[in-house]
Amino acid sequence: MALILTFLGKGGTARTKIAIAAAKLLASQGKRVLLAGLAEPTLSILLGTPVGSEPQEIAPNLQVVKFQASVLLESNWEEVKKLEAQYLRTPIFKDVFGQELVALPGMDSALALNAIREYDASGKYDAIVYDGTGDSLTLRMLGLPESLSWYVRRFRQLFVNSDLGKTIVESPLIQPLISSFFNVNWTADNFAGPTNQVNNLLDKGRAALADPKRVAAFLVTTQDPIEVASARYLWGSAQQIGLTVGGVLFVSSETNIKLSEEFTPLPVSVIPDSTTGEWQTLIDALPNFEAQAVQAPKPIEIDIHNRQVRLFLPGFDKKQVKLTQYGPEVTVEAGDQRRNISLPPALSGRPIAGAKFQNNYLIISF
Repeated sequence: MALILTFLGKGGTARTKIAIAAAKLLASQGKRVLLAGLAEPTLSILLGTPVGSEPQEIAPNLQVVKFQASVLLESNWEEVKKLEAQYLRTPIFKDVFGQELVALPGMDSALALNAIREYDASGKYDAIVYDGTGDSLTLRMLGLPESLSWYVRRFRQLFVNSDLGKTIVESPLIQPLISSFFNVNWTADNFAGPTNQVNNLLDKGRAALADPKRVAAFLVTTQDPIEVASARYLWGSAQQIGLTVGGVLFVSSETNIKLSEEFTPLPVSVIPDSTTGEWQTLIDALPNFEAQAVQAPKPIEIDIHNRQVRLFLPGFDKKQVKLTQYGPEVTVEAGDQRRNISLPPALSGRPIAGAKFQNNYLIISF
């Protein structure tokens, strides 16, 4: 399984330069690396070579690819039709072709995440460097497995407990009707077959995101106060989806930089603001990504003995954090990210006894 590395921050070109340098660094270490970028021409211009929608080798151990939504949508549509044929006796999508589909807002992120998943599962790469938008959209993309998992488990249970769900299971009239449309008996366990397939896929994504050896992000900023504020905001937002942020890459021509207070306890690496093509200067300034990611604060820690959940939420203050417990899980809202925390059996069902925000940590007691 590959290390998936991405970069967060406001400066687009600087981020892409660092992504290229990081990919070159990892490739020079003998790792098989895939550098993946967006459809925009930035990556091609900086590399000085056309980048296509299929991986192409540009250096020893280094391949590059761009995620083009239309191409990804077309290839994934064929998989959708295969699944439809598996479950429906009379498929309805067979006369719709991938070449005519138009990508809707939000599809780009889901398609890109699935592409990363497939490249990771292929076993061809030791590291995948993703040069995305570097903002909240990238975080929502990486957080999709967690978000979708909550929708599946929450609404599946609601359906099972509803009168409609009970009627479908118990009615001797509805079961033959459903069987006439579907190839499988979904009524036996309320659509357990396909639901479990989805859950297994989402669980793998959630496990990868929670492991800093598998997925990690690094902040990219300059001394511009707006970029610093943006990086801090993205840092806290990344914690909300469970993404480990391993450090800060400060792009500057100066070497005497002090940013420790804004990003404590993350290590700060100063990266020279070099021109296109001076990759070795950038490579030499990069940190050990894997080592820093493993040492970074964990986004969430659950202490069953003391009945506490600790969430690391830097970049936010007490007024920006909201805690609720409407359903069976605890919901934490910070910035523009909302996270539903599934508690272990020892804490599940217990009401919140208290909460405090201290030293960038939200500490919840049960």
